[in-house]
Amino acid sequence: MTPFPISLQQSWPAPTAPRPIVILGGGDIVRDAHIPAYLKAQLPVAGVYDLDRNQAEQRIDELGHGRVFDSMREAVDTPNAVFDVCTPPKAHLDVLQQLPCAAVVVMQKPMGRTFAESRAIVDLCREKQFSAAVNFQLRFATHMLAVRDFVQQGQLGELVDIDVHLNVDTPWDAFPFLREEPRVEILLHTVHYLDLIRLFVGDPVGVYARSVRHPRYAELTSTKSSIILNYGEQLRVCLSINHVFPFGGSTQDAIFRFQGTHGAAVVRLGLMLDYPRGCPDSLEVVGKDTDGWQAVPLVGGWFPDGFIGTMHNLQRFAAGEDDALISPVGDALRTMALVDACYQSDANGGVPLPE
Repeated sequence: MTPFPISLQQSWPAPTAPRPIVILGGGDIVRDAHIPAYLKAQLPVAGVYDLDRNQAEQRIDELGHGRVFDSMREAVDTPNAVFDVCTPPKAHLDVLQQLPCAAVVVMQKPMGRTFAESRAIVDLCREKQFSAAVNFQLRFATHMLAVRDFVQQGQLGELVDIDVHLNVDTPWDAFPFLREEPRVEILLHTVHYLDLIRLFVGDPVGVYARSVRHPRYAELTSTKSSIILNYGEQLRVCLSINHVFPFGGSTQDAIFRFQGTHGAAVVRLGLMLDYPRGCPDSLEVVGKDTDGWQAVPLVGGWFPDGFIGTMHNLQRFAAGEDDALISPVGDALRTMALVDACYQSDANGGVPLPE
């Protein structure tokens, strides 16, 4: 087999002297992603605090080290800690208010439930002088780091098309708290794709969106979305997201396609094909220095490697080893503005047909 001819970044460098991580909240995302990430990267975890002590104890058992904190106060008093806020978005503001000034913190996405709530979080982070990031970890997923490097090397030329297409069967029953949420699909899932698109091409000038229910999950406000982002006359950006496609096999798909004037890159999001266990990811590219389409050998994936990248970047930034955060709260606020615009478009319902 001919070796892939181009060197592409697929991971974020580790901090020289990792600081202990304090995990605040011990839900399923901690079990499925944070703990596997920190074990794989050999990052130290000081302990876990959760309102449900049994849940915190389970996470510590899975880690094999660290302690269960008896109170929020005890967790916050951990010296030299990096705080990993893994609570639902409605709890973020309350948790952040309890952290010390100048804390180093990453919070689970989305940053808030609305743009106004997200802005209040950003204001608090600035007031308390936090080094603060949001865990939009798709930015650090192995395949997306590689695609971004491929684009930055000029292999695609000028981007003219970004297309996201999902037909998968997401187990929404695993998230019972969503039944009480007025915003579901765009806020809690497609926000990842909107955020990643912003990383590549910045903010759109406008958005057209519709998010709908499915009878199988009628208690949820939405499980499917169609979104078009307006980037002017030359760049087309479309997202077609269907989380209730239970027919399986090769009829499912989870594709992120980037097209430029000189090449293209196609990512298969294996995680979404059998969430949270996942199937293998893949990345195929064609560019000005490749001999036709080529498969890029991947050394990791979205889970848990994206979570490693977020924490590595935050710790390196706090230590002065990275010049900037890749997903700072200020930039995450622009993603939340885009999410709010999607919901405003959804509420408007489009242009009615003339009588």
